[in-house]
Amino acid sequence: MLDTTVVEEFQRIVGTTHALQEEALTATYTTDWTGRFKGSSPMVLRPADTSEVSELVKVALRAGLSIVPQGGNTGLVGGSVPLHQEIVISTLRMDQCEPVDALAQQVTVGSGVTLADAQSHVSSLNLEIGVDLAARDSCTIGGMIATNAGGINVVRYGPMRDQLLGIEAVLSDGSIISHLEGLEKDNTGYNFPGLLAGSEGTLAIITKARLRLHPRLSERCSAMIAFRTVDDAVVATSQLRGALPTLQAVEVIFSEAMSLVSDHIGASVPVGAGSQAWLIVEVAARTDPTDELATAIDNLGPLAVDVAVGLDTATRNGLWQYREKITEAIATQGTPHKLDVTLGASRLSEFVTKVPALVSEVDGQATTVMFGHLGDGNVHVNILGADGNEPNEGVDDVVLNYVAQLGGSISAEHGIGTAKREFLHLNRSRAELAAFRAIKNGLDPRGVLNPNVLLPPEYS
Repeated sequence: MLDTTVVEEFQRIVGTTHALQEEALTATYTTDWTGRFKGSSPMVLRPADTSEVSELVKVALRAGLSIVPQGGNTGLVGGSVPLHQEIVISTLRMDQCEPVDALAQQVTVGSGVTLADAQSHVSSLNLEIGVDLAARDSCTIGGMIATNAGGINVVRYGPMRDQLLGIEAVLSDGSIISHLEGLEKDNTGYNFPGLLAGSEGTLAIITKARLRLHPRLSERCSAMIAFRTVDDAVVATSQLRGALPTLQAVEVIFSEAMSLVSDHIGASVPVGAGSQAWLIVEVAARTDPTDELATAIDNLGPLAVDVAVGLDTATRNGLWQYREKITEAIATQGTPHKLDVTLGASRLSEFVTKVPALVSEVDGQATTVMFGHLGDGNVHVNILGADGNEPNEGVDDVVLNYVAQLGGSISAEHGIGTAKREFLHLNRSRAELAAFRAIKNGLDPRGVLNPNVLLPPEYS
């Protein structure tokens, strides 16, 4: 229970309707999207702006309370839910979009703005956000920065860190840093936007962001290409990246995922039934890129088993649903362990081929469902236990150790959160972890901000 005086101070700052205490009101803030991570919080606070966040942090600091910053709560690694009785500061009310700076092709938005709303806001000027995700309707810009989200367009525009030109944030003592001018060149010291991108709310609470925008390329064409083997799909991806300057996305669906999503949406596999892998490739340009894509696919020769092409919005969406509905399909089967990893191109086929057997050695009843962003080497490994239950905890260990053994990353875009903090040493040396801790101690000496994520306990 919180001290009555503290409760009253919080209510004074945000108003009683935005200081939530009843479990029925806080429940959606205390369980992550997968349902795997469930916690509780004495209070969920919903500030309207940066100044209110600052005041809340100061009160929490005086009261000795820890804070979990939270955006859309679409995280998949337990990084934004209160698992240790922290208070939650939700950014959802900070949802203002400032006028687009058309000359600079930039925009400043509140951290609680959803990706879909940001996309809609800039589209009237034929501009777009460089990062796109299937969770666009609920994920927030602040959360995307905190996890350095990637999504489907990394092959063209890079991850969220590459879109970030300025930041406004509240530090652990309540002080505010604000640098939103959006200058492309600014060598005046440390780069706070780059530092906070991927920091998972452990260094500051992001309240506004200045984003780089990109010209909207209205002419698009998508294709689904079937492959006999995983290795063929990997080789084809490399060829397509080299041949298509208009390449916007290269997504992959492996056999178990294709079977699951097809059943879920009630549709047959569009092409290449019985194949081991399918790519969804999209190209975008100012002029029709269809011929360019067709030539590149023809040049794949016997690698491609079959192809389906989407020329208009309806047919493109029809192909893309097989990729974008996979996470939803997996959720209908139970609570998965989601292991979001990256491999170098030369190790991708080996990894995808061997992982199901490694998982079965630990949990003989588990099902491994894989898909991802093959254009940047990112594979989403989803492991379901029997009868909708979670799999044996040992599956995380065997998969992530194998990733590290192959020289890959244990986290591509979902973050470390709670789920992977004990495995961070697989990718980071003692010296790196010590440097991380020094940064954390420098900006948050009392461990107020999200103290139970990212850094492994032995370095806490």
